[in-house]
Amino acid sequence: MESFLKLITLLSFAISNAQYIQVDDTYTAQQLIQNVFASNGCGNVSNIVVSGGNFGTEQSYGYFSQGTSSFPFANGIVLSTGKAVSAIGPNTGNSSEGATSWGGDADLEQAIGVNNTINATVIEFDFIPFTNNISFDYIFSSEQYLSNPSANQCGYTDGFAFLLKPVGSSSYQNLALVPGTNTPVSVNTIRGAGTICPPANEAYFDAFNGFNNPTTFNGQTKILKATSVVTPGTTYHIKLVIADQGNNLYDSAIFLGGGSFQSSTDLGPDHLIATNNPYCAGENITLNATQPGTNTYKWFKDGVDTGITTPTFIITDNNNSNEVIYSVEVLINGACLSTGEVKIQFASLPNINNQTLVQCDDDNNGNATFNLTKLDDLIKNGDTSLGNVTYYETIGGSAITNPISYLSIPKTIYAEVANSNGCKSTCQVNLQIANNPVNSPITYEKCDEDGTKDGKTTFDLNTEVTPVVLNGLPSGLTLQYYSSEVDLADENNALQNNFINTTANTQTIFARIINGPDCYGLVEINLVVNYLSPTNFETETIGICQGIPLTLSVPNIYSAYLWSNGDTLNEITISTSGNYSVEVTDANGCRATKTFIVTSSAPASNIDAQIIEFTGNENNSILITYTDNGGDYVFSIDGINYQTSPQFSNLPAGEYNISVKDLNGCLPTPTKTIYVLDYPSFFTPNGDGYNDTWVIKNIKLKPNTVISIFDRFGKLLKQFNSNSEGWNGTFNGQNLPATDYWFTLTLANGNIIRGHFTLKR
Repeated sequence: MESFLKLITLLSFAISNAQYIQVDDTYTAQQLIQNVFASNGCGNVSNIVVSGGNFGTEQSYGYFSQGTSSFPFANGIVLSTGKAVSAIGPNTGNSSEGATSWGGDADLEQAIGVNNTINATVIEFDFIPFTNNISFDYIFSSEQYLSNPSANQCGYTDGFAFLLKPVGSSSYQNLALVPGTNTPVSVNTIRGAGTICPPANEAYFDAFNGFNNPTTFNGQTKILKATSVVTPGTTYHIKLVIADQGNNLYDSAIFLGGGSFQSSTDLGPDHLIATNNPYCAGENITLNATQPGTNTYKWFKDGVDTGITTPTFIITDNNNSNEVIYSVEVLINGACLSTGEVKIQFASLPNINNQTLVQCDDDNNGNATFNLTKLDDLIKNGDTSLGNVTYYETIGGSAITNPISYLSIPKTIYAEVANSNGCKSTCQVNLQIANNPVNSPITYEKCDEDGTKDGKTTFDLNTEVTPVVLNGLPSGLTLQYYSSEVDLADENNALQNNFINTTANTQTIFARIINGPDCYGLVEINLVVNYLSPTNFETETIGICQGIPLTLSVPNIYSAYLWSNGDTLNEITISTSGNYSVEVTDANGCRATKTFIVTSSAPASNIDAQIIEFTGNENNSILITYTDNGGDYVFSIDGINYQTSPQFSNLPAGEYNISVKDLNGCLPTPTKTIYVLDYPSFFTPNGDGYNDTWVIKNIKLKPNTVISIFDRFGKLLKQFNSNSEGWNGTFNGQNLPATDYWFTLTLANGNIIRGHFTLKR
């Protein structure tokens, strides 16, 4: 049984091992470049140098093959910041093999904008291309592509550079860039989403790797292509370098596709609708594949041999909107086969129409100011996908700089429109001057009935004035109004439909009669504002006494009268309360309205008072109470002086005659006598016959009242009722000293009033 388990384990290991790449680190630098990387013979390679980490018999660079794994490259070169053979899968952990004594690379740091690199592996060589374009394919892999990193690991950015410069030049060009950008390829510039580190250029990231991955690395990019235009016959120095950054942890590697270092023929960029750069229908295009040397050429269209063998190829199918692949094979000096291809589409031209624009000559001098932009939508047939219209006096000339206000005599000009693909079409624009009879000037009168009679009101120009201006003219015309002749000529500051005249009583405005984009004619319009503003027409409030008729009237000087009850004379007689109004109309048809608010009136009843008394400081008050029978009342506590409030304050003790009077003159109400009681704040029992006794005046009006007097210790000194003559300031026949004393008034209803007073001697 034990032997069987061992056999299963060995078979499992063998099957699993077949899933991974294979690495051989015994290749020399010469073999790696000439036999693996640049083996197509389209250039001369020399001065090959390699450097990197040395792990005894193992190197940081080598040859790899796909084996039976799913790795995208069949074979190629691997450059690592650790052992090359450690790139072999599975992905068992975070490999960090380089020693701290293994240095970085200054050229790499400058190329990708970092510092403090370490564990650099470099292959560099000189290269003389036979063609005008070079490229290579690569995959960047790294242990720094952690699926669950900590935040402080997001700042490390192992990177790679493919450095190119003409021999003798001091500066390199880095070809290992994120496609379509100038951003160097590194861990932080191409990264997938789903970790604590921010994603970047996710379209070029392949995957975070699991255990059974062909390589040992935690993640890698998709296959990327580095490319550059070069000058055939020129010697270039090429440097491929990878390094850790920040520290020697978490190794990275570059996999260079075997045979992918190509010298190709550059036919230029693709021109496609999808990339917004197609050629335009009818455009003459010549493809140029010329390379130095003794060469032969063969051109293909969609893979089919065209029979053309010249260095250039003229595209005759220049109205084809389908994508077409044009390719070329160039056999250079009978040894190097260079290829190139380009994808071409021809976009259709904009569909536009010739137009005519008619303008009015406001000063009859033979020219007019045209707003050419009125034709934009008509020229484009309403196609909103087309670009702006540009106008020219001559085809191929300079653009008209102010198409909104173009001064011109009648003539023909030209308009050009481009679509989203940049393809342009041109059409003619015929400029003409209008000569149509119109009615001008026109007067329009209106009454100012907007609530403020100031000679200014709102004109609904469309519904009120436009029918008058267009009376007798052809149908389909519209108007645009302006406040001045300058704005009329320039078509600036058009008036809103609801226009309030800014000059009281009368104002002149102007109208442009419009027929589509054309001017049909110009009209002067005099707006006249009339209004009726009689004197004494403010709202009037009148009381009507019960049972007595009342006549309402306005002056008998107007053309018409209409009362709210339907009467049509200048006066009416009423017998009930309510709101009555009369609308009067003058000879201009202007109206004014007067309102009478008629209120029922009757004398008040149940006159009484609520009294607040015994305040001791003459701050007593009276609130007159009454039954409101519909009158307009004023109030008095002396029968002479009246006020609108029934509340009276700051009153001394005494007798008051309260009354309520109706201002509408209805029957008066009789007065009623009331008393306000208060206690004196001091008394002087000195025998002079004046103020010798402390007594509350009119207390007899409150029978059965008990009055108790105390000293400051609460001792009862005197108690008497409302019929008593008061207290003389003695106790047991002895005069009490001058000081403050306290009292209580116990009323018949049980209420108790407390206070204090002063005895003075």
